[in-house]
Amino acid sequence: MSQTTSVSVVPLGPLNFSVAEAGRGGRPLLLVHGFTGAKEDFFDWMDALADEGWWAVAPDLRGHGGSPMPEDEASYSLAVFSADLVALVDHFGWETFALLGHSMGGMIAQELVLDHPSRVERLVLMDTNHGPAEGMDPAVVDMGIEVLRTQGLPALLDLIEELQFQPRSPSDERVRATRPGYIEWSDQKVRTCSPSMYASMAGKLLNRPDRLAELATLTLPTRVLVGEEDTNFLGASRRMAEAMDSADLVVIADAAHCPQIENPEGWWAAVAPFLHAAQLV
Repeated sequence: MSQTTSVSVVPLGPLNFSVAEAGRGGRPLLLVHGFTGAKEDFFDWMDALADEGWWAVAPDLRGHGGSPMPEDEASYSLAVFSADLVALVDHFGWETFALLGHSMGGMIAQELVLDHPSRVERLVLMDTNHGPAEGMDPAVVDMGIEVLRTQGLPALLDLIEELQFQPRSPSDERVRATRPGYIEWSDQKVRTCSPSMYASMAGKLLNRPDRLAELATLTLPTRVLVGEEDTNFLGASRRMAEAMDSADLVVIADAAHCPQIENPEGWWAAVAPFLHAAQLV
């Protein structure tokens, strides 16, 4: 690989965002991480995408990583995240771009493309949902938010670890066992998030309006990706692919919620040809 991923601080209005990029000057591609994720979720692939001709950009969303951490819970919503991303692509001078959103990032991507359909050339929705988060007990979420607000984020995360509400997938267990530093990195990403962001979005994701009917009106090429072990997102992924005439579905074997890490070869085989088709247009 001839490219080198760089990280810089990008001012967007009064706030400074931490942004990774590779392949500056290529065809624009925006990569959006999920809830409690980070730009580093895509680092394994930034240079490879640049070598394919993409100007790959992956920001830390507000409340995550090295980006701003507003203390007001009202400063966080899918619409606010989307507005930040529009400001970011405007900063880079992108009129149109390809867009990949992972998990909550996929929900933000839906928000963005529904509000600005002419700006997104190609869309990848990865391990995400068109409506409220599934597999979550509202009472448990409310309890967690209360613990967070009264005792802080470390107390909540320790409680989640202790209770183990959902067993880890085989793919996640394999990566945790074989990738040095992965457990510590994953834990650090979550623990550096804004408590206000966590409290705000935990409730909003559970009560999100269903956007499936609106997604069905889109005509841009769309690929829906999901790991075969990601049971909370398989149904939603199938529904999105079926509802959108211009979408297809790829279920990635030996992967769960983070297929770009759990099955990198399978993920690349699903993403690279789909994106490459945009280069031929």
